[in-house]
Amino acid sequence: MIHIKELAEQTNITVRTLRYYEQIELLISSSKTGGGHRLYTEEDLQKLQEIQFYKSMGYSLSDIKMMLTDSEWNWTAGLVKQLTYITNERSRIKEMEQLLRTVISGLALEKGDQEQVIQNLIKLTMQDKRNFERFKEQTFDEAELHLWDKLPKMNADNPESMEWIGLIGMITKYHTSQKPLSSGCVQNVIRRMLEKQQAEYKGEDAFLDKLWEMRKSPTESEQLGLYPIDAEVLEYMEQAYNIFMKSQSSIDTGGDT
Repeated sequence: MIHIKELAEQTNITVRTLRYYEQIELLISSSKTGGGHRLYTEEDLQKLQEIQFYKSMGYSLSDIKMMLTDSEWNWTAGLVKQLTYITNERSRIKEMEQLLRTVISGLALEKGDQEQVIQNLIKLTMQDKRNFERFKEQTFDEAELHLWDKLPKMNADNPESMEWIGLIGMITKYHTSQKPLSSGCVQNVIRRMLEKQQAEYKGEDAFLDKLWEMRKSPTESEQLGLYPIDAEVLEYMEQAYNIFMKSQSSIDTGGDT
């Protein structure tokens, strides 16, 4: 016979859980010591291992109890049903993951203002995503749609998107703290943005100019399903960009005016 504490150690299940299994009549100990401690047989151990296996497949304890006691349990139908449930649950969890990533990205853009992030996301999620797709198809040609798919996403976990979000977050921070547009920290962010733009969208200036003009329009940004960025932040970014380009032009011409 196996003592309850030994069984718990062998199976990595707490004594409290084993007692609960007995309480719901899922796994009843075969015997007890004179002091009232539960004792289990090898058959009980095997049954417990089956319970653990079914739990790993996502079955509830009530389902497992039925599986182990109902001789007419339809295994094929039960497994198909469980597979369907797990597939749907995986999709739901993926959506939750993407939403969490979007909120985290939003906090970077909104200087930690969670209320603003939530309100923005509520507004976006209440809209019909099919409208976003229709507007994009009406606005961009096939080549531009391919470029659209490469744009950084709020819910992405790739380094490129995360860096873009971080850079825009820094611009937002500098705008809030009223950093001069020509200051080194602001200009360094603009420089890095242009480096990334050159690396990822070289030769696609027409598309980027078109997208930027739409980005500055709250209405068109909303129609594209883009996360809203304060118009003052976008203007601050554009002015900083103009200063950077002017300084580069001066360097290229040797400082002549």
